[in-house]
Order: sequence, then structure tokens, then C-alpha cells
Amino acid sequence: MAAKTRVMKRPERKSSYVRATLQGMALTFRHLVSTVTTGEAATIKTMQYPEEKWALSPRWRGTHIMEQHEDGRPKCVACGLCPTICPANCIRLVPGEDDMGNRYPIVYEIDEFRCIFCGMCQEVCPVEAIHVGNHYENGEYSRDNFVYDLDRLMKQTHPSTLLWDPSDPAGE
Repeated sequence: MAAKTRVMKRPERKSSYVRATLQGMALTFRHLVSTVTTGEAATIKTMQYPEEKWALSPRWRGTHIMEQHEDGRPKCVACGLCPTICPANCIRLVPGEDDMGNRYPIVYEIDEFRCIFCGMCQEVCPVEAIHVGNHYENGEYSRDNFVYDLDRLMKQTHPSTLLWDPSDPAGE
């Protein structure tokens, strides 16, 4: 079966960009002043943001959370899997070891600007120390504030996300 090819010819006369612009503006104006109809009387509602917020999906991926033990130590064992698996290379980990042989992170930083919020760090963590949270309001005045250190990650109080479970592909 041969592929069909159609040759398109350019218009003979000059096209008027002013006319096309005015037609586009007329269409925009018609949509601006028309009412929305979906078969029933629909109302256009503006959400008042600080008071009203969107209901997010339970699998929404936002700012990270570091889990901690009851005594306040981070749950992280500094295994190095999360910076290794991170496709954006946004996690910086410097491991340390105490005199008992327990590993802990001396430095643990996540650059939220570089992060693509894929959740791979949460998936690969053997002790479930790092989680991707449901927080999305993370505006700052300085770029330096988007590098979350270990103390800031442990102070996060928002709930963590529910990532996709392969045994439940529909997410039910």
C-alpha cells in the first residue's frame, strides 16, 4: 500500500495578517462575553486561593520529608542509593559513622530547583527514610532557600504522598 502524497499550493494573492488578527480577536472576544453552557446552567467560579485550595491527588509529589526516630535522629542510614538513583542529580549526601558502627548522614541536601519530583529516592530507600510529600506551596525569596538541608527536611510536617503501587495499577 503506497503512501499518498498531497501537494499543497500557496495562495495566489497576498494574505492579510491584519484580517487574520482581527478574526482571532473577534473569536476571543466572543468567548470572553459568552456564557459557559454544558447542557445545564453552569456557573463560572473563581477560587479564592488562600482560603480555598484544590484537592490534590493522593499521589501528588511535592516537597521532600525526612523521617526520624523517636529520639530525633534522622532515619537515614547514608547508604547512598538515593543520590545514585536520582536522575536530576539533586541530592548531596556525605555519610558518616559513629563509634558504634552506625551510619548516619553528616550532610544531606536536596536542591528543589533541580529536583523533578519523580519519587525514585523514596522508592529506592531501604529504610523508608525519605518521602515525597504533598506540599506544593514552596515559594521563597532567595534561590538559596530551595536547597533543603537535613534539619529542614526533618521539620517538614505535611503528609507524604502515595506513590504508584505495581500491584494496584488503577490506584484504587
